[in-house]
Amino acid sequence: MAGSLTSPVPGYRKGSPRSVLIACTLGNAVSVTPAVHAVFGLFLVPLSAQFDWSRASISGVLGILALVGAVSYPMIGRYVDKHGARGMLLTGVLGLALSISALAATTGSLFQFYATFTVLAVFGAMAGTPIFQKVIADWFEENRGTALGLSAGGGNGLGSVVLPVLAAVLVQTWGWRAGYLGISGFMLIVALPLLWLLLRDKAGSGHHSETAVAREGMTLGEALRTPAFWLTLIAVAAGAGGTTAVFSHVVPILSDRGFSVATGTAVVSVFALVTSAWQVATGRIMDRIQTPRVAVPMYLMAVVGLILIETGGSMPELLIGGALLGVGLGGQFGALPYFVARYFGTRHFGSVIGAMYSAVIAAQGTTPILLDAVFDAQHSYRPALLGVGGALVAGALLLMFLPRYGRPADTAEGLMAVGH
Repeated sequence: MAGSLTSPVPGYRKGSPRSVLIACTLGNAVSVTPAVHAVFGLFLVPLSAQFDWSRASISGVLGILALVGAVSYPMIGRYVDKHGARGMLLTGVLGLALSISALAATTGSLFQFYATFTVLAVFGAMAGTPIFQKVIADWFEENRGTALGLSAGGGNGLGSVVLPVLAAVLVQTWGWRAGYLGISGFMLIVALPLLWLLLRDKAGSGHHSETAVAREGMTLGEALRTPAFWLTLIAVAAGAGGTTAVFSHVVPILSDRGFSVATGTAVVSVFALVTSAWQVATGRIMDRIQTPRVAVPMYLMAVVGLILIETGGSMPELLIGGALLGVGLGGQFGALPYFVARYFGTRHFGSVIGAMYSAVIAAQGTTPILLDAVFDAQHSYRPALLGVGGALVAGALLLMFLPRYGRPADTAEGLMAVGH
């Protein structure tokens, strides 16, 4: 039974769904989110103290990551559709690891720091979650949603626990340079060899293979002419952009309301853990309930979470709010690759999801800035949170207009009948 979670695919000399799922989960565990974003705070203060850089100038590299990712993903996605993803992913992980090790050689030059992060961002996009999800979408037909959720949610969640602990021990014991070298060493010594052994493109995944013509799927140009593409893109970008902005601002939002940093940190931890776990749950739910509207309640739960974060007066209320926001964000990231595979097929999956992620990353890069701009003008985050809530409600409404799932090779005109 090809594409199941347990059985190998007959006739393939190398690779099986199970080994590929393990590889993609491991790859996501050492991707940019765990290896850079999750550990960023550990390096922020030491770098600022040693080089007398402002924290805002150091945080500027996150904007570089977002900009490079938004530009790179569509091109990378198109390449892997034609040539397969394995070589791109292995090169990306190797380059990302070496780029992180190069950060240990940072001097007092902010330009050097930015330049290193620019190179890091390119390799990070090459080994990004959308590219691993392309491999999963190729290998899995049955239980595809579950596999996508395990790979992205499980991998990013595991890495976001392991790498910060590793980095924290090294930074506290030997300093921030050792922290960067430790993360790089883990990727080179543990992750990369396992990826080399386990990661395989499925036969027929590249356009140049003999069996590629048998695979279904719209080109990016064809997908762009369907309502399903724009409904999905706007709904997920609006939801994930706003929810991610709240994630990065939970501590100041709660601090302004009189809660301690420890309370805010606890809420952020719950938020992050539920986001990872709910990506897995979303995939499983979508495998069982065959309608895109199953994601609508997840958006609305995030709205309730926003209300609790802004009005909750006790620790349990705030933790529940963080958990509900995690359901929303996990649902958005879990639904996106599933929708792409179901509506547009897998033959051009990399191109389509690359374009989708480009918009999502752009939203994630701009919405935190907008949140702070509103605070500077109003001296309160409440107006911005109202805007985020409105975006979530709008996203839920857009999902209601998504068409029923059909054959990926259906024409663009065939997807025009929405709401069925």
